[in-house]
Amino acid sequence: MVRYFIRFSYDGSKYNGYQKQPKMRTVQGELEKALKSINANKAVSVSASGRTDAGVHAYGQCAHFDLSTSITCEKLRSALNSLIPDDMYVRTVSEVSDDFHARFDVKAKEYVYKINMGVYNPIEKDYVYQYNRKLDIPEIERALKYFEGTHDFRSFVKIDEEKEDYTRTIVQTSLKRDVKNVNTITISILGTGFMRYMVRNIVGLLIEIGEGKYKSEDVIEILKMKDRTKAGMCAPACGLYLKDVFY
Repeated sequence: MVRYFIRFSYDGSKYNGYQKQPKMRTVQGELEKALKSINANKAVSVSASGRTDAGVHAYGQCAHFDLSTSITCEKLRSALNSLIPDDMYVRTVSEVSDDFHARFDVKAKEYVYKINMGVYNPIEKDYVYQYNRKLDIPEIERALKYFEGTHDFRSFVKIDEEKEDYTRTIVQTSLKRDVKNVNTITISILGTGFMRYMVRNIVGLLIEIGEGKYKSEDVIEILKMKDRTKAGMCAPACGLYLKDVFY
């Protein structure tokens, strides 16, 4: 058996999330179907760096799997890309040690979230959140800095999410405007780990801060409250991308 590591991209708009589910079109399901064909019709289990929800995209998702079939990395990459749907693409393939794990060995991840403050764009509706109103960008930038550091993020997870530890570290945040279209902003969040809906809930609060419903410094108190109901909206999945995974 040989363990392979892949970096791949996908358009999440037509998938019911990453994780395999019965009778649902999922990223993991499509990958495992293609790998079974490559692996002499033997089932292959793919372990990713983490799950993405329905409608969430990825520039740099990562995963590992074991194959009993002998194949070079380049041939495996070509074979996979010929078998998976065209809204997925395997960028790189490499061999890794048997004890490598795509999820447990992650050191950090970067997510980006895209928002259109300008005129509604139907072409981008599945890829950029069509907020279509102006936001207070300096106030959002100030709020972002309050998320940096190590905090209990219980106020920013799925409301029924039960975890032993809600503490995570946000290493760096930023907000950039598109050079070609200043109405499109991209919020970047780099952290050592994320829980389900955490980024979307953070962005949801940032949007409400940009609307004037909260002040930037309210982030401090909301983190202390450890109560999801105090932290505002959950931003739609369409604007969220897993940009990169670091090992």
